[in-house]
Amino acid sequence: MKRVTLLLLIGLTFTYIPANSCTIIAVGKKVSADGSTIISHTDTGPDSRIFVVPSQTFKTGSLAPVYWGIQDPSLPLHNDGEILGYIPQVEKTYKYFQSAYSHVNEYQLGIAESTTSQRPELICVKGEGKQIMTIEQAQIFALQRYKKARDAVKFIGDLMTKYGFLPSSGDGSETLVVADKEEVWVFEVFGVGKGWDPKSGKPGAIWAAQRLPEDQATMIPNWSIIKEINPEDKENFMVSENYMQEAIDRGWYDPKSGKPFIWQEVYAPKCAVEFATSRFWLFYHTFAPNLEQWPDRKYDSSNPYKGIQPYFQYVEPLSIYPFSIKPEKKISVQDVIAFQRSTFEGTIYDMTNDPNWLVPDGKGGYVKSPLATPFPSSDLRKLLKITYRRPVARHRGHYGMVLQIRDWLPDEIGGVYWVYLDNPYFSPYVPIYAGNLLVHESYKTYDPNRYDEKSARWAIDFVDNLASLKFQEIAKDVQAVRDPFEAKIFEQQAKIEEEALKLYKKSPKRAQDYLTNYSNGLMAEVTQMFLDLRNQIITKYTNNHE
Repeated sequence: MKRVTLLLLIGLTFTYIPANSCTIIAVGKKVSADGSTIISHTDTGPDSRIFVVPSQTFKTGSLAPVYWGIQDPSLPLHNDGEILGYIPQVEKTYKYFQSAYSHVNEYQLGIAESTTSQRPELICVKGEGKQIMTIEQAQIFALQRYKKARDAVKFIGDLMTKYGFLPSSGDGSETLVVADKEEVWVFEVFGVGKGWDPKSGKPGAIWAAQRLPEDQATMIPNWSIIKEINPEDKENFMVSENYMQEAIDRGWYDPKSGKPFIWQEVYAPKCAVEFATSRFWLFYHTFAPNLEQWPDRKYDSSNPYKGIQPYFQYVEPLSIYPFSIKPEKKISVQDVIAFQRSTFEGTIYDMTNDPNWLVPDGKGGYVKSPLATPFPSSDLRKLLKITYRRPVARHRGHYGMVLQIRDWLPDEIGGVYWVYLDNPYFSPYVPIYAGNLLVHESYKTYDPNRYDEKSARWAIDFVDNLASLKFQEIAKDVQAVRDPFEAKIFEQQAKIEEEALKLYKKSPKRAQDYLTNYSNGLMAEVTQMFLDLRNQIITKYTNNHE
């Protein structure tokens, strides 16, 4: 995801630390509330347009172009940009839903993405080598060709080593979570540095993948999470041939030392920063609060300066956070949505609790200003001297999703792609089913350089920006409209799917038409809802009122 690269001096070595934006949650089927596999992805790439790419057939020997520009929202809808090269095409591809980072195909194969950090020696951006394979392009190829997560992971890894991993979100490495109806895999890929050429015969990437146990859940906050690897355990691990050798050759690991090879420590920067550890903490504190004595990050109203006091809060070692955990209660789609909407409420990271928001209450005390927002602009933070914290929900977000994968229903009905646009704190989630044939025009209309009332993204973004007028009150106005709308969708889900299943038994196409019309109707409602909210907020909070 989009990122700003900071240069951090640690000892005598330079390490590049990205301030990333994407959060992934993955939930095994045995610990989800309804027995589904769940994966999610917040703040995906800048092109929030979502559209259906149908299945296609190709002549034997055809080639598939490898693009640079898939995430560019300024390009026409079906224009993926510059062609960097080609790979062999398959005779038949599967239908999938394309966006900046494509997430799901017609067989419920799902992929979520999070840009991560890597050592500076591994960085190679466009033009510094002959690498051509971006992560978003690899996701598309996998969704077009595979039904099973295990096969898709192996295929993506092979693409990266053969054609070279090319970062497209700054210069970071990448993590994917790839899921099907049975398995969830965490795939991590690092670069091999500048100057790589496929003619060298050397792999163009370093990668490893680990299977998530069915009774576990995990979260990726723009940081590597794979630790020790057992390549002999092929049920639970997959690796590139150079997964360890690259570290040995570069002097980062000595097999004679007797120390274990810790993937996370070897290839990612050794010192994690708070944009990652804060989300690690929030996830484990939320879903496994009794697993360990987690750091104290609860907000204390008697000490509003606690979160900004120098030296109060240490940045804990990453080693305290496991690859995954068994949650203390089963996790639902709504639980994941709530996490995606988090702004660290009730913790020292909640920017609305910064003491600079306190104003006199007229009674000798202080109250929180109605202007207090968890999304203060950089100018406002400078003016009020507010410490920036990176919440899960992103004001300058793009779009995101929660994917619900179910094995007891036909694929067309079983896969539910719950999508939000812009900022999950305000946006409703609407279901797009794996069998849907079209996406409503409002969800595939967006030009960042031109406002368009027919665009759901622009409608939500307008309200998101208006909220700065009086955030505390406007947030309640939005929730008063959004929450009943969203609650009704969840309440009707079983009924809608029951009707779709009846139609499916008569004709799969009739079920697809039914679900397509249902989803598209909801998208149209969202667009109108936020146009109406815009008008309401402008009227209610105009400066003509006191």
